[in-house]
Amino acid sequence: MIPEGAATGVGSLPGTDIVVALRLVLDELPDLPHLPELPARGPGADTIGRSAGLLVDLPVELYAGRWRTAAHTGRDARRTADLWERDLDALTDAADGFTGTLKLQCAGVWTLAAAIDRPIGGAVLRDPGAVRDLTASLAEGVAAHVAGVSRRVPGATLLVQLDEPSLPAVLAGQVPTESGLHMYRAIEPAPARDALAQVISAAGAPVVVHCCAPDAPIGLVRDAGAAGVGLDLDLLKDLDPLGELLEAGGVLLAGALPPTGAAAPPSAQVADRVGDVWRRLGFPVTRLPGQVVVTPACGMAGATPEYARGAYRSARDAGRRLLDLAHE
Repeated sequence: MIPEGAATGVGSLPGTDIVVALRLVLDELPDLPHLPELPARGPGADTIGRSAGLLVDLPVELYAGRWRTAAHTGRDARRTADLWERDLDALTDAADGFTGTLKLQCAGVWTLAAAIDRPIGGAVLRDPGAVRDLTASLAEGVAAHVAGVSRRVPGATLLVQLDEPSLPAVLAGQVPTESGLHMYRAIEPAPARDALAQVISAAGAPVVVHCCAPDAPIGLVRDAGAAGVGLDLDLLKDLDPLGELLEAGGVLLAGALPPTGAAAPPSAQVADRVGDVWRRLGFPVTRLPGQVVVTPACGMAGATPEYARGAYRSARDAGRRLLDLAHE
């Protein structure tokens, strides 16, 4: 499913020029490039608005600085659709002839449910019926997106990343209401798993779930049918759920570099960070490069362009160091 010794990005990058961003990704991450996100372009390029642009028959709009479901497609949704079209046109040109693995990203159903409001007030999260509608809409939208990219880059093998930073808070009942005085009720693991599974099964490509928050529910993600997880290694406490996922052949997108900083850490240091976790898990080093992808811990929208390039280069070289180590 993944190239051996690969590195990739989580998703977001600094800047507003998608052509420049794609050139960076394809140059520095040739084994596993991704379609970058550029939140600095404004509403509709942010993670929530951009991902909501994939929803089918569920338009959204901006109101008081937050996204909410709308009765009709309006200016905000059209802006998002235009940004998507520009990005996909740029990808078609930049990735012409590409035959490797290409990663796509969007927010997952629970992160969207916690961030998108209903017209009558309150997050979609508070209404089980609205969550069901959102889940079905996202499942259909992700499938259409994968199919569309497959047509544009026919030689690519696609990998989908669902970003679920809010999932631990959703499960723990720690998502604040509009007033900030209360929390929405906790979602039980079974419905949380089932909604995630619906999107994963519809995608039409392997799916990894990225969660750069403490207490990422690795077992739930595995049970939902994800092919792997993306984690910030600095937040990883309990190794057992990750070990079970990897033992079953799953993939780890190992967040081993900070998303911002003055200078990216050396590739040797990054490789040592990943190798240390692998050794603690107790698996043979020969399995490492086929199951682990080196990444920054989170998106890099807040980084400088120079740091982003250095981080990608360090991640790429760390992945190759780990591949060499496995073959010694």
